Amino acid sequence: MRSTFEILDLGKRPYSPVLKLQEALLVRRKKGEVPDILLLVEHEPVYTLGRNAVADNITASAEELVRMGIEVVRTSRGGEVTYHGPGQLVGYPIIHLGNTGMGVVDYVDRLEETIIRILADFGLKGTRDSLNRGVWIGSDKIAAIGVRITGHVTMHGFALNVSTDLTHYRGIIPCGITNRGVTSLRTLGCDVSMKKVKRVAVEKFCEVFKYKDIEGPLPATGLDLNCDDLLEQL
Repeated sequence: MRSTFEILDLGKRPYSPVLKLQEALLVRRKKGEVPDILLLVEHEPVYTLGRNAVADNITASAEELVRMGIEVVRTSRGGEVTYHGPGQLVGYPIIHLGNTGMGVVDYVDRLEETIIRILADFGLKGTRDSLNRGVWIGSDKIAAIGVRITGHVTMHGFALNVSTDLTHYRGIIPCGITNRGVTSLRTLGCDVSMKKVKRVAVEKFCEVFKYKDIEGPLPATGLDLNCDDLLEQL
């Protein structure tokens, strides 16, 4: 197996095929067939529910979901309901924690630290909340975190609002929290391109997780998201 840490930029994709890719990579990472990998993606509009999510936290009606073009997917990550969509940078690390000495809490702490350092590069101070994981600006969440770890290998990850359409959060109770809001870089007056945010995100992720031998981001934007084809490239 190559020791290089690989980064794959999937561009804009529906949620379900990327979930399938994560699951396939997780199996191969457990077997040692691929190195640690970070997938970067913008999703088409979707509400995802974690393992213990309450369905009633999706408040939009079936008709409203159709009108907004938002699908609903129950997934294997921890946490409650959240939104993914264009203008949001989603990162899915497929990392073997057994090779790092990190436990689950350490891993989530490092994901939060990565986001905090990204925000600092744009002049913003992100904070943690020990009761509600993710990264906050004041009382508003700017980045959600939800993970699954099986056989010491991670999947799912973080979602940072860059220029996200925040009106789509009105159809849910984000993360099951009723008394706090959501925000984005654009809402806070930081109108930067997704390309620039990806560049900073890769830099900060590799810095926090101490990756030095790096390949990528490898663009996969011109390809159909066929898991077998992509896996053959890795």
